[in-house]
Amino acid sequence: MTTAPQHPSEGTRRHRPAPVIAGAARTLAAAGVTSARAEAELLAAYVLEVPRGRLALADGFTDEQLDGYRALVARRSRREPLQYLTGTAGFRHLELAVGPGVFVPRPETELLAGWGVDQARQVARPGGERTGGRPEPLVVDLCSGSGAIALSVASEVPQARVVAVERSPEALSWLRRNAAGRAAAGDRPIEVVAADATHPALLDELTGRVDVLLCNPPYVPLAVAVPPEVADHDPAEAVFGGADGLDVIRRVIDRAGFLLRPGGVLGIEHDDSHGVVLPGLLTADGRYVAIVDHRDLADRPRFVTASRLADRPPPGAAATWQTGSS
Repeated sequence: MTTAPQHPSEGTRRHRPAPVIAGAARTLAAAGVTSARAEAELLAAYVLEVPRGRLALADGFTDEQLDGYRALVARRSRREPLQYLTGTAGFRHLELAVGPGVFVPRPETELLAGWGVDQARQVARPGGERTGGRPEPLVVDLCSGSGAIALSVASEVPQARVVAVERSPEALSWLRRNAAGRAAAGDRPIEVVAADATHPALLDELTGRVDVLLCNPPYVPLAVAVPPEVADHDPAEAVFGGADGLDVIRRVIDRAGFLLRPGGVLGIEHDDSHGVVLPGLLTADGRYVAIVDHRDLADRPRFVTASRLADRPPPGAAATWQTGSS
């Protein structure tokens, strides 16, 4: 028996990825997107539903996929965040849902999250030098946003009890969505608290009990110019921290002094202009020691860490801080 040869219809015609991606990269570069080629490839991988590393092996775009891809490239060329277009942001070992109303987590914040993971593991370690071993480290993440830091700790330190605090209703919806997703994936559920991180009675029930307190607050000074992705899309309340960028940070330092147990540790991300002033604020507070400012992979001051003293020292008592990378 013979059959007639089969020909693909016009709608199933495939367009080779390489020239399409090259054109998209040129469009993005002309729009001022810094990593134009990489982002063109990421959008292509998203549309084609293949890993970025397998684009060369992909069948190519159908007409419908090509239209969708070009629409996404056009939106990105108007500086809509890449993560809003794909609906996810990678952070350490997680893929988090993000979109309008929530701050997109940045790669540099992975350093603070990693430090927090290490600190929680030290607390949980049997015979750990800080506590003699605690079966359930208590970790608090203030200004949690999408939950990137809190969910990373919960995923990587399953012994930990993690409390995530966020006040924005829009961000809370993303935080709860991500928390539910990670719990469904098998991680220990985190506790989500709808509250202002600067409230003087925040988490009163945890006073003197917190082992690790982490915070990526709004810290950009108002006068600083930010990229269109930030200015036009990230929530302003998650970006700007007042005239000097320290409005929220000052209050977090004060509240952390009450929440941390003696020997508990604090980590706060900050603007690269705060590398000296923020350690100075911690020193002046008088409740912290072992104050260290850490640099990011671009060698910019990025986050500060400190340990809670057992008691406030007498007025004029010496306290020191240092800079470092770990």
